[in-house]
Amino acid sequence: MSHLVHRNLKVAPPVAVSGQGIWLRESTGHAVMDGSGGAAVACLGHGHPHVLGAMQAQLGKLTYAHTALFSCESAERLADMLVGHAPGGLTHAYFVSSGSEGMEAALKMARQYFVEKGEPQRTRFIARRQSYHGNTLGALAAGGNAMRRAPYAPILSQAFSHVAPCYSYRDRADHESDADYVQRLADELETEFQRLGPQNVIAFCAETVVGATLGCVAALPGYFPKMREICDRHGALLILDEVMSGMGRVGTMHAWEQEGVVPDIQVIAKGLGGGYQPIGGILVQGHVIAAIRDGSGGFMHGHTYQAHPMACAAALAVQEVIAEENLLANVNAMGALLEQGLTERLGNHRHVGDIRGRGLFWAIELVEDRASKAVFDPALKINERVKREAYARGLGCYPMGGTIDGLRGDHVILAPPYNVTAEEVGMILERFGAAVEAALAE
Repeated sequence: MSHLVHRNLKVAPPVAVSGQGIWLRESTGHAVMDGSGGAAVACLGHGHPHVLGAMQAQLGKLTYAHTALFSCESAERLADMLVGHAPGGLTHAYFVSSGSEGMEAALKMARQYFVEKGEPQRTRFIARRQSYHGNTLGALAAGGNAMRRAPYAPILSQAFSHVAPCYSYRDRADHESDADYVQRLADELETEFQRLGPQNVIAFCAETVVGATLGCVAALPGYFPKMREICDRHGALLILDEVMSGMGRVGTMHAWEQEGVVPDIQVIAKGLGGGYQPIGGILVQGHVIAAIRDGSGGFMHGHTYQAHPMACAAALAVQEVIAEENLLANVNAMGALLEQGLTERLGNHRHVGDIRGRGLFWAIELVEDRASKAVFDPALKINERVKREAYARGLGCYPMGGTIDGLRGDHVILAPPYNVTAEEVGMILERFGAAVEAALAE
């Protein structure tokens, strides 16, 4: 019996012993294609020489310096790379050790911004159902993942309320046009502002492309501009969570670049460091930082390992590789190939209701009946069956249940590395298609 607390305490997972490129190898020798980058993390695959070299160089110079006393070169350079050119007005970066920590920092900074501005009555956040913003208590309260929230609901903050996501596959009525549906969602957000009192709302929080909870769901055109306009009209901030979808995953460095809006605060993590070191953070608009700088003068928040020299060095190297190898172009090219292959292989499958995504961030939603969109009995755990069949064929994917309401619905995500090749995409498609067919044949 393992003394390590695993996610599943009844069945111990296989032990990974090595990784190279898109491949992972377990202790039995079984080789597995990392077709989802773990949880959309390993954006460069495993063992990239430039990143390993940068980590080794940093290890020889400085491994830790507490930020109450020092900054460090790798953190300064990483911040300059991400916001030195002020994309969309984002002028400052704050680095932590995970996406959950990043979301906590975003929530606290947004609250402090209004305290500094003399609006301490702003204490409420609006987020969306079927979202996921992290597993710490503040981030979990912001999220709308009913399954993850349930055990902790009595101790979650009541400062958060939730509106519907932009989930047109299931929620747009047959009589509604896309524009009508988007307007209905905008009206719902406006109604929630009015219920809470617009003067009391700190921010609206949303995943630009919803990740694990809904499975790669992008908003319809015009949705985010309407959300932005409502926030601006009421003086609230827009916080966009791009922990999964950002840093190149959907074909642009920031997913919001495809939406026609800019957030006040953006949360980043997975594709920032590619799994080479634990790192997350927030990118912040200059006006938010200015209010704090000109007020109390300091962000009332902090972590022992924030802006960690090793983590920042690894992330800097990952971002250098993305730029120098022109990997965003590959994300778009290979993403189109992946979309085409999924559509050809599974687009007419009677148990595949929807294929959706952007860039190298794709999911299929599994249904019992394609015409009615009826779901499988959750007890069947169809998404887990696909995972097992894929693993047996040497492919890692990212399954999730509770797509619709935290209990019902199944989807499976593919998110291969940005440097994936056409040959590797073909292998992923073949193994994934066979796994889906085998799981559903039962």
